[in-house]
Amino acid sequence: MAVMGLLFPAVLHATQTELEYGKSQLSLSRFTSCIMLVAYASYIVFQLKSQKNLELDKSFDEDTSNDAEAPEISMWESMIWTSILTGGISILSEYLVKTIEGASKEFQMPVSFLSVILLPVVGNAAEHVGSVMFAVKDKLDMSLAVAVGSSIQISMFAIPFCVVIGWMIGCPMDLNFQPFETISLFMSVIIVAFMLQNGASNYFKGIVLILCYLIVSAGFFEHIDPMSVEDNPSTAGQ
Repeated sequence: MAVMGLLFPAVLHATQTELEYGKSQLSLSRFTSCIMLVAYASYIVFQLKSQKNLELDKSFDEDTSNDAEAPEISMWESMIWTSILTGGISILSEYLVKTIEGASKEFQMPVSFLSVILLPVVGNAAEHVGSVMFAVKDKLDMSLAVAVGSSIQISMFAIPFCVVIGWMIGCPMDLNFQPFETISLFMSVIIVAFMLQNGASNYFKGIVLILCYLIVSAGFFEHIDPMSVEDNPSTAGQ
């Protein structure tokens, strides 16, 4: 659904079939963003109810009680720490975003490569380590929940939420991520869906996913964002 939400505005703009140039794309993006937020809220409610039903149906025998891990902090403590860390991360992220263009010029790398490939790897390092640790402990469901859940949160909540907030404050934001970026997302989702459909993992699937990631990385390394070219035409020949 996230791919659909991002695909239609990009295709509508690329094919120049908008009813009103610029306005149709923006209207479609805002409508789609609202739908995506409703879908994400439904997903959260479904997840919480499913988890609650599993806990009610689970038999708390002696073996399972020994295997269960007791929480180290309370719910309120976790909420307080989450708020503090979120504020700190938001400040650091602002400084990081401001330095992207300077780093791009200094290291002779496209801004899109730094933004899409390098920054997510560094920023989600703790999340990646957590996924690997869960996989090592043979908790594949938790590993996939961490890895895929983060992608769902960004695509189904963060992006449409930014569009809606921009709508409220009068800042025109849309879901048009340009054809190259949208096709990259579409192919990535297709590949991951095929890999996860049988619920099993092996080293060959891991190798294929790594090689696919390298192909995407190479594509963004050679890709120039059209919007940056419009803002700075001198970068087109670099």
